[in-house]
Amino acid sequence: MDLIEITDEARLSREAAADRLHALATALARNNEVEFERGGMRFKVHVPDQVTFKLEIEVGDDESELEIELTW
Repeated sequence: MDLIEITDEARLSREAAADRLHALATALARNNEVEFERGGMRFKVHVPDQVTFKLEIEVGDDESELEIELTW
């Protein structure tokens, strides 16, 4: 299978970002797949019962970053 990579970046309010994270968390908890729609195309990604969870936090003077990564 060819690699498909989709990057989505948007400036959101903290609450809107939390809403997106909640929706993703709900999909992960209820299903074995998550669904995304980008550019009029719908993508379904199968997620197994076990995943590797990585949390990375970088704190700087001008900018901070919180990165969450799931791999399987």
